[in-house]
Amino acid sequence: MSERNGVAQPPTGVGLEQLRGAAAGCRACELWQDTTQTVFGEGPGTARVVFVGEQPGDQEDRKGEPFVGPAGRLLDKALDDAGIDRATAYVTNAVKHFGHTLKGKRRIHQTPGAEHLRACRPWLEAEFAVLQPEVVVALGATAAKSLISPSFRITRDHGQLMPWTPPGVRAAEAALPEADQDEDAPHQTWILATTHPSAILRTPDEARDAAYAALVADLTVVRDALA
Repeated sequence: MSERNGVAQPPTGVGLEQLRGAAAGCRACELWQDTTQTVFGEGPGTARVVFVGEQPGDQEDRKGEPFVGPAGRLLDKALDDAGIDRATAYVTNAVKHFGHTLKGKRRIHQTPGAEHLRACRPWLEAEFAVLQPEVVVALGATAAKSLISPSFRITRDHGQLMPWTPPGVRAAEAALPEADQDEDAPHQTWILATTHPSAILRTPDEARDAAYAALVADLTVVRDALA
């Protein structure tokens, strides 16, 4: 695995397992220095829907799998309530290492900076290029701003399906000979943003049920789009 100007350079023309193996050695930004391991995406290569969070948390870093901590358990419950089988979905993060600060022995989440999102972006693009999903779900503001627009507001525009072309798919299509681009053009992909499960866990008790219901309602839109 190589890096150039602080940006990851994934291998091309390979599948998810080869990408996962290459990402294990990623040194494109400094986050790898204080983490246990790279946390790459998980799920079948046939997944029609991809969920993109911000970054792995403490438990994800220790286990090497995305969304296996408290937020992951809440996501599992919300997916089940919305009628989506997580086993058929691909789950990943915009940043593949756990950004944090130390407070005593505790590792406290730290929101990734623009340089971390930029460094890790090629991994996400490579995942999209392999998966060519029908629906992408941005979980939380960081993922939504990165994938949709810096001005995107979860509170205002969550739960709305929007036509979208994954950047990795766009790059792959552009590399085709012009005569083949129409014939091999990927299907339409849609994107929807919703609240990150960790934000619901931080919501005051009196408002948490409503926040959770809103997440399930947004995921139900995803379910219907996949029907």
